[in-house]
Amino acid sequence: MKLKSVAMASGLAVAAWCAPAHAQTEIQWWHAMGGALGEWVNDLAKQFNESQTEYRIVPTFKGSYDESMTAAVAAFRAGNAPHILQVFEVGTATMMASKGAIKPVGEVMKEAGQKFDPAAYIPAVAGYYTAPNGQMLSFPFNSSTTVFHYNKDAFKAAGLDPEAPPKSWPEVALAAAKLKAAGHKCPFTTSWISWTQLESFSTWHNVEFATQKNGFGGTGARLSFNSPLHVRHFENLANMAKQGLFVYKGRGNAADGTFVSGECAMITGSSGLYGNIKRNAKFAAATSALPYYPDVPGSPQNTIIGGASLWVMGGKKPAEYKGVAQFFAFLSKPEVAAASHQRTGYLPVTLGSYELTEKSGFYKQNPGTDVAVTQMIRKTTDRSRGIRLGNFVQIRTIIDEETEQIWGGRKSAQEALDAAVKRGNEQLERFQKSAKL
Repeated sequence: MKLKSVAMASGLAVAAWCAPAHAQTEIQWWHAMGGALGEWVNDLAKQFNESQTEYRIVPTFKGSYDESMTAAVAAFRAGNAPHILQVFEVGTATMMASKGAIKPVGEVMKEAGQKFDPAAYIPAVAGYYTAPNGQMLSFPFNSSTTVFHYNKDAFKAAGLDPEAPPKSWPEVALAAAKLKAAGHKCPFTTSWISWTQLESFSTWHNVEFATQKNGFGGTGARLSFNSPLHVRHFENLANMAKQGLFVYKGRGNAADGTFVSGECAMITGSSGLYGNIKRNAKFAAATSALPYYPDVPGSPQNTIIGGASLWVMGGKKPAEYKGVAQFFAFLSKPEVAAASHQRTGYLPVTLGSYELTEKSGFYKQNPGTDVAVTQMIRKTTDRSRGIRLGNFVQIRTIIDEETEQIWGGRKSAQEALDAAVKRGNEQLERFQKSAKL
């Protein structure tokens, strides 16, 4: 018995010595990053956790952007929402309207005594997540934009210059024809149809996507992406699809894997695909600017923000908000933000991280990795600043449904875009009414 008591006492002493001086405050972070990007998120949490002893970030993968947002809404109603939620850019207007459910990041940082200067962030990024009163609502995290990725090895095999990617849409069609002739069954594909072929397409050509400054002017905005230019573009894509030059691979980012595997030779998609390509592609790849129509005056203008930001959920304790603020301060460090940018292909969200990356010679050593930045830092117009609409998630689904009618040969480009605008405007009317309640 004596020996047993001594052993127990020794065990307790060891446990007490090993335990931290005080319990750590846990910060729950729900995100939508899978695969290589999920590893990046876990590494960021680990780095922060090892850098201090007060707080512990717990990242949890909650499925796709749509799924994580739906899960968070349900969790908030049940009173157990996470502290931090990653929300894609199309959910911004909906989150802004969710008063009480969120706590503005500017407020969180100020109350925690953390230095927070919105001017330190890339203007196009900060502006998108800022309220009309100038307060930053969410924290820019994995901001991306639309770019053109292509398989240099496939280009070479098809007799195309691997150092001269197509700059215009007519050139994309010509390159696709040569790739098909060389045996490629999927010369060109795209992910995120609405984002790449309508939203960014509009700002890149400085044409309106929606009225009232693409929604930045108020909830009375209505869709207008059935213009002659938009219809012409989708007619061209439809003709390419009929000839086997453009192959539709599904909604969201379903097409990404077909490029990384080598099945498809060219893709318009997120700059954030870079990390996956670098890690998993078995061929030489490169990134170029989004194609455009040279006969459209003023094009190319600028592309718009994609990816996601981090929203702070309401109803948490002051000590927990302090931990959130400290984590955001950590993510804002130039060396941390620069490493994230170089690893993933997402934009360097702060000016300091961009300058650090440039000075390191990263862009020279990895040609094309600066494309996303140069497309975004151009001067914007009321038509190209961005798109901020309510019920945008539902509108994108409608666009998917209607454009799939084009690829299936069941509707003309004009009919599909007219229907998408009509159905999308019904969603905007619903949002406008709910926002007034």
